[in-house]
Amino acid sequence: MIPRYTRPEMASIWEPQTRFKIWFEIEAHAADALAELGTIPKEAAKTVWAKAKDATFDVARIDEIERETKHDVIAFLTHLAEIVGPEARFVHQGMTSSDVLDTCLNVQLTRAADLLLADLDKVLAALKKRAFEHKMTPTIGRSHGIHAEPVTFGLKLAYAYAEFTRARERLIAARKEVATCAISGAVGTFAQIDPRVEAHVAKAMGLVPEPISTQVIPRDRHAMYFSVLGVIASSVERIAVEIRHMQRTEVLEAEEFFSEGQKGSSAMPHKRNPVLSENLTGLSRMVRAYVTPALENVVLWHERDISHSSAERMMGPDATVTLDFALVRLAGMIDKLLVYPANMQKNLDRLGGLVHSQRVLLALTQKGASREDSYKLVQRNAMPVWRGEGDFLVLLKKDAEVKKYLNDAELEELFDLGYHLKHVDTIFKRVFGES
Repeated sequence: MIPRYTRPEMASIWEPQTRFKIWFEIEAHAADALAELGTIPKEAAKTVWAKAKDATFDVARIDEIERETKHDVIAFLTHLAEIVGPEARFVHQGMTSSDVLDTCLNVQLTRAADLLLADLDKVLAALKKRAFEHKMTPTIGRSHGIHAEPVTFGLKLAYAYAEFTRARERLIAARKEVATCAISGAVGTFAQIDPRVEAHVAKAMGLVPEPISTQVIPRDRHAMYFSVLGVIASSVERIAVEIRHMQRTEVLEAEEFFSEGQKGSSAMPHKRNPVLSENLTGLSRMVRAYVTPALENVVLWHERDISHSSAERMMGPDATVTLDFALVRLAGMIDKLLVYPANMQKNLDRLGGLVHSQRVLLALTQKGASREDSYKLVQRNAMPVWRGEGDFLVLLKKDAEVKKYLNDAELEELFDLGYHLKHVDTIFKRVFGES
């Protein structure tokens, strides 16, 4: 985790003290269940809670023990015994390290998902507000980066809103996918521990029992989770790249907010650069970088190995912390985005009416010309305009073959910008409902 791109609430989920607190809760809840089953004394379970519930675990001490034991869970249990005393011998009865590690990881991932869902809500709120603000602000739609036909800036934002609505639904599914608990013991057979212990711990930790584990919770669950984070990151980058393109000097249809005292370049005082959206592109690449190791972690040897462990120690914190920062930055960028409707109109008009070429093509076919002939008639008048040699409507009016099918008034009607925007309300209702 890089402090520059880290928000405290998400970072706290991954701090050692939080991790050890979760480990303790897993062990203590398991002790409660074991006590109820008569496996360990009830007083022992009570003592575990009484002596360690409010404890601040000594991270340095645990690290010191681990340097000798070369085992993190044993190091923690040793330190816990220093706090709890003799009753600590009843902790971790019938359990294996992965019961603690995997259940803890899933608790952390579900908590991280909850924060990310709140972040997505901020992005959605910003997109919705600006979409309605520019619902009917006309701008040019582009395909292959080339002027195509008119759209509205509100539609661009509504498209992003629908995209992040899907992202939210996927993250809810990913959270559910990873919210499982395994307290099944070595190789997952429950030979040394009753399945009712797992059920108790799962409920207490806000999880559900893993239907079948080996010695680990199946990593296809985590692969799905991190894949969803990767898709969300791609959506972040998509809209960031769109804004970068729109901020180009030759386009300048929208621009990141530039605050008082902000500097764009150490060399050129005039610069106002799209630094936030460029930053989002870089952050998105890092989140996606963790998708591949998550997929590869699915493949473990037999009932367990730890080839996934080192990767997950980095993936969990880094991917969630980075995406958390990126989503909050995106929400702020959209909320403060500077929009220039006059430049949008200027760009719409740059090609001298060529954006209406399809309407002319269709009108000619409806008047009796073949599609092939209609295409030729439109294209031969469009190409000079493309080269800067005239106005499309003027050239069409001068074309005798075109005039066989369409008079001046009919041609002029085909250049109505409003025609392209007549279904904006319908699209908005599909995206936002009746709001």
